[in-house]
Amino acid sequence: MKKKSKLDFDKTYVWMTIPLVALFFLFNTYPLIKGFLYSFTNFRGYGSYKSVGLRNYLDLFTDARVGHSYLFTFGVAICVTILVNVISLVLALGLNSKIKFKSGLRALYFVPNILGALVVGYIFNYFFTYILPAFEKMLFGSGSSILASQKWAWVAIVIVCAWQAIAMQTIIYISGLQTVPEDVYEAGAIDGSSGWTKFRTLTLPLILPFVTINLVLTMKNALMVFDQIMALTKGGPAQSTESISYLIYNNGMSGGQFGFQSANAVLFFVVIVLITIFQLKFMGKKEEQL
Repeated sequence: MKKKSKLDFDKTYVWMTIPLVALFFLFNTYPLIKGFLYSFTNFRGYGSYKSVGLRNYLDLFTDARVGHSYLFTFGVAICVTILVNVISLVLALGLNSKIKFKSGLRALYFVPNILGALVVGYIFNYFFTYILPAFEKMLFGSGSSILASQKWAWVAIVIVCAWQAIAMQTIIYISGLQTVPEDVYEAGAIDGSSGWTKFRTLTLPLILPFVTINLVLTMKNALMVFDQIMALTKGGPAQSTESISYLIYNNGMSGGQFGFQSANAVLFFVVIVLITIFQLKFMGKKEEQL
C-alpha cells in the first residue's frame, strides 16, 4: 500500500476548506459588501437606483425616529447588562457552593438558553397579554397588558431578554469560580475574610476576566435585540419599543428605505465595535489594577 505523503494531507485540508470559505463569503462577506455599497445609494429594495454619496449617513443624525431607536436600544442594553450580570453572578455563587443536586440545578438553569428567542418571546407575549392582566384583575379589579403601555412595554422586553441571557452568563461565571484555587480561600479565612469581604477581595479580582467576557457578550447581544421585539411588541405601541435592529429590518425590507437603512446598519456596526473596544480597554485596566 502506498503511503500517503504530507502533500496529500495538505490537499485534503484544502479541499475541505474551500467549500466552507466559499459558503462563508457567499452568505456573509458578500452581503456585507453589497450592503455597504447600497448605503451610498437611494436603493428602495427594488427597481433602479442612483448614488447619493454620504447623504444617507448625514440624514441618520437628523432623523428623529433613528435617534429614538438608538436611545431605546442603549437604555434596554444597559438595563439588561446590569440585571443579567448581577443575577448570573449570584446564581453562579450559589450553584458553585456545596449544595445537593448541584449538577441538576445547573442543567435546569441552562434550559432558557436552549429555547429559541422567538419561542420564548411568544410564550411571554401570552403571559403579559392574558395571564398577568387576569391576575391583576383578580387582585385589584382591573388589569391591562404591559405590552400596550408606551411607558412600561420596555420593561417586558428587558425581562424577556434577561431571562434568556442569564443561563449562559451563569455558566460562564461558574467556570470562572471553579478556576479560583481553594488555597486562596483558606489563606483568606486565616486572615479573617468572610462574606462580602471574601467576595470583594478574593473572588472578584480572580474572576474579573470572566466578568469582562460576560459584560461584552451581554451588551453586544442586548444591543442587537430583535427577536424579542418581533414576538412581543413589533416596535409598538406607537414605535416606543423600536430597536435599531428592528428599525433596520422593518423600514429596510418593507419600508422602501433599503439604502438608508443599510447606512444605519453600517453605523450600528461601528457603534457596537467602538463600545466593545471601550469595554475591553476599561475592564483591562481594572484587571491590571487588581
